[in-house]
Amino acid sequence: MKNGFLLVLAGLLLSVGLCACSKAQKIAIVDVQAVVNKSEQVQALKKEQEEKLQALEQWIKTAQADVENQELKANKDELLKKYNDELAKKREAITREYQEKLQEIDRSITDTIKKAAKDKGYGMVISKSIVIMGGDDITADVQESVK
Repeated sequence: MKNGFLLVLAGLLLSVGLCACSKAQKIAIVDVQAVVNKSEQVQALKKEQEEKLQALEQWIKTAQADVENQELKANKDELLKKYNDELAKKREAITREYQEKLQEIDRSITDTIKKAAKDKGYGMVISKSIVIMGGDDITADVQESVK
């Protein structure tokens, strides 16, 4: 019983503290997905990735034809192993490069959101996807700033 009372009291104090904190700070919301979708950097990265995957697909077709043209089974097996190893390396390199560029873009968008919020005097920014009500939407301002 005493633990239940302490838990309720702690919850009440926390909610009062959060209310006081939110009144002291201006809160902005951003539709991060809309910003990402409109980003020229993201669109360019997607296009680049598609081109790399198409080139890889063409390479796979060429490798398959090369393996099929081998007359001896031993040669086919050896060549198939060589191409599979090379394919794994190519896929890993494409994926790694994509992830690195995506992280760089993510940092850039996050920095842009922070700058837009700071310039407008906001003390907190929350993703629009988790906000039901409240906050000032600065998505349009961020979208204008993101390249």
